[in-house]
Amino acid sequence: MSVLVIGCGDTGLRVARMALDAGVRCSGLVRQAASVARLRFEGVEALQQDLDSEGLSLPVADQVLIAAPPPKQGTQDTRLVRVLSALPPPRRLVYISTSGVYGDCGGAWVDEHAPLRPLTPRAQRRVDAESRLSDWAQDRGVELVRLRAPGIYGPGRLPIQRLQRGLPVIRPAEAPWSNRIHVEDLARVAWTAMTAAAVESVYNVSDGTPTSMTDYFLRCARHLGLPEPPQIPLAEAEQRLGAQAASFVRESRRLDIRRMREGLGFEPKYPDLDAGIGASIAAQQG
Repeated sequence: MSVLVIGCGDTGLRVARMALDAGVRCSGLVRQAASVARLRFEGVEALQQDLDSEGLSLPVADQVLIAAPPPKQGTQDTRLVRVLSALPPPRRLVYISTSGVYGDCGGAWVDEHAPLRPLTPRAQRRVDAESRLSDWAQDRGVELVRLRAPGIYGPGRLPIQRLQRGLPVIRPAEAPWSNRIHVEDLARVAWTAMTAAAVESVYNVSDGTPTSMTDYFLRCARHLGLPEPPQIPLAEAEQRLGAQAASFVRESRRLDIRRMREGLGFEPKYPDLDAGIGASIAAQQG
């Protein structure tokens, strides 16, 4: 068995380590020379290529993980177009997508059967990617698994600078529902999806305990020993936070992860924010 990780950054490298621990040959595609050195140090075969350039050359692998994000502009994932044109069909391909494909659900619980209603170009690029992958995989007999992930947190991903700057948060009574997953759990569920005997085509993945971004920031502040951020009304937040940040506060949903738990047999190591934030701080300090 061989594994290829396309976009071997924080999440991808964690998956690569799991592959190596299992005795599986693993290669990872990255763009920067510093990332190449890091992969080689870890024992991962490093491939240095730019997904925004023509002429990609990708190796044959049994299992492929695509953790590389789409480009930052447009409504299509042009990077994925280049990847799929160069990728020899594997037995199974796992793609890390986003729960943003569901759009605003008014705080309702959302399972994998919910319609895709992306509200932002960022989410529209992911819907485009999922559609392209589905067609490509079906035409080539490749097992495709899409993991719809929410906000990712973990070591090096906590909002320390934001809290130090004292930026405001939406007051709790108006804060929309949101979901998160610790980066270690995201890597673990990706590896599970790559290696399980049987899989379904899409899974919602999260810690299973929706709260709000306000709750997340307040908990981070307490764990880090920083002052709690000021709280402002939702309407004021939409005006002050900027277009990208405001797009997040206009969406409210709670991810139903029963398929992940019951079908894939996966349980998050960090099912609540206090455990995950505490572990993240310990890892940063360790």
